[in-house]
Amino acid sequence: MPESVGVYAILAVAAFVAGAMNAVAGGGTLLTFPALMSIGLPATFANATSTVALLPGSFAGAWGYRKELRESRAFARKMLPVSLVGGTFGALLIVMYPDQFQTLVPWLILTAAILFLLQVPLQRLLKQQQGHTTEPSAQLGFALIGFQFLIATYGGYFGAGIGILMLTSLGFMGIGDIHRVNAVKTFLASAINAVSVVVFLWENLIRWDCVIAMVVPAILGGYYGARVARNLPVRYVRWTVIAIGFSMAAYYFARS
Repeated sequence: MPESVGVYAILAVAAFVAGAMNAVAGGGTLLTFPALMSIGLPATFANATSTVALLPGSFAGAWGYRKELRESRAFARKMLPVSLVGGTFGALLIVMYPDQFQTLVPWLILTAAILFLLQVPLQRLLKQQQGHTTEPSAQLGFALIGFQFLIATYGGYFGAGIGILMLTSLGFMGIGDIHRVNAVKTFLASAINAVSVVVFLWENLIRWDCVIAMVVPAILGGYYGARVARNLPVRYVRWTVIAIGFSMAAYYFARS
């Protein structure tokens, strides 16, 4: 159980940087989850605590996109139920199979790091779709709704990289430009995380002392990250997160 001021300071710094990462390029979970595991929390507790600590920042991001979200509210409402069901299912999988989650940790971190590595080419693909905003066919629409359920399940189970996945899939739904897609993505990701938190609360998987140390720094990191995002060399930030992700995956593979 973490008791020293130094441990809480490390968690606060990780949360601050993670909040800034999420505002600038995403990938904050790749910092907070390993930080929590490094102080001795089991993987399930580290995942739940990280989700709770970063949730207020997700809501702040959704609020920041409120104008674009209003323009796409009908589509967002349509995708919300499947996102909530998938997020709940994913969180319940952790509760029902905690040992399997511990085994999957290095694979999940590796998957998230790869997704983050692919973020830029996927965003280029999304921008190419911006000029094609017609409604998708019924078959494609059903397929993408099914894919959203899988994304939401993964989001409830672990979560790192769901934004990248949604940016790609939502780009094919004909809902508008990159700003509207980002708005819907942020809203749905917040909903997935929120419903996961409900499950984690019910199962008492949250370390509140760690949350208290992390939540305010995460919000501040998100706020200042958003303010300076235009001036930051984002490519350096992204490659730092990618390096951390692959390093953490290698570490947990070696440990397991």
